Amino acid sequence: MSNKRDFYEILGVSKSANEAEIKKAYRKMAIKYHPDKNPGDKVAEDKFKEAAEAYEILSNSEKRSSYDRFGHAGVGGAGGFGGGMNMDDIFSQFGDVFGGAFGGGSFGGSRGGGSRTARGTNLRVKMKLTLEEIAEGVTKKIKVNKLVNADGVTYKNCSTCNGTGRITRVAQTFLGAMQTQSTCHTCQGAGKMIDQRPSDADAQGLKRQEDVIEVQIPAGVEEGMQLSVSGKGNAGPFNGIPGDLIVVIEELPHEELRREGENLHYEAFINFVDAVLGESIEIPTVGGKAKIKVEPGTQSGKMLRLKGKGLPVLQRHGHGDLFVHINVWTPKKVSKDEREILEKFRDSENFKPNPDGNEKGFFQRVKDMFQ
Repeated sequence: MSNKRDFYEILGVSKSANEAEIKKAYRKMAIKYHPDKNPGDKVAEDKFKEAAEAYEILSNSEKRSSYDRFGHAGVGGAGGFGGGMNMDDIFSQFGDVFGGAFGGGSFGGSRGGGSRTARGTNLRVKMKLTLEEIAEGVTKKIKVNKLVNADGVTYKNCSTCNGTGRITRVAQTFLGAMQTQSTCHTCQGAGKMIDQRPSDADAQGLKRQEDVIEVQIPAGVEEGMQLSVSGKGNAGPFNGIPGDLIVVIEELPHEELRREGENLHYEAFINFVDAVLGESIEIPTVGGKAKIKVEPGTQSGKMLRLKGKGLPVLQRHGHGDLFVHINVWTPKKVSKDEREILEKFRDSENFKPNPDGNEKGFFQRVKDMFQ
């Protein structure tokens, strides 16, 4: 179970908050705990990173949807600002949220010189899991073909913006000189360009390469759930921030068990005699086999519950249940001797549909037949 705080709670917004409200809340939190305002304060730094992680998830509609359904497990290692990304990564990725805060025309401008680090695109893969793997959780290695930074690439400052990543224009108006800034169209705000590159690298210093990535799948995941593994997507252009690897869960059907949330269902078929006299039957569970007692006089359609024999509840303690649905199987053909025996019961009151009838007489009748 995750010990992380709720992302909505971190930003102080409701789950129904819109994009503008989330952006405003993040701006307020990040200005409050910005390292320039709190030099040397580790607590403030952690809160700054925590707010950035919350905003990274809630500002992305796809990740927010997954988080709303599955909590922290739904976004896996997404964000990861507390470990995998540094302060410069946060400033470069979310600096546009702050406009002119802290001077320099951009948030954290003293760190990035106005340029921004390009972010790589996300990769999306499907992962098929058996019910047994979902019940236990599993670590899997998957092969992906992704963009990586090529070796031997050297960079130089963009000649258009002189490495700032932004173009400043001054226009004379009747109000006087007006200054505007825009992202450099040549380097797309990166502030740098390729100087030299090997033959296998593209114009952004990237090449395609097969990579093996280890993915940890928590117990209890569901069909359609998306796990985000931070920094395992395509590399960012010009040695920028890598994108994420999005793992979409596909659940393979089980031969005997049917899933419904954390609960499992099993259709058990018993013969007429076992339904009348009672019997112990063996049923499959996600971890093996179990025996249950079918009581005498069990009706077709009766449901038995095996508590705690279902799947783990995602992000919480406990397991679901296994529900066994009893179906009394009626043979289509019987032998001559079997027919003669059954004919003797046809007119018995015990064999007429009567939920309130007394079954004791029937058992005595069967006993008398075989004495």
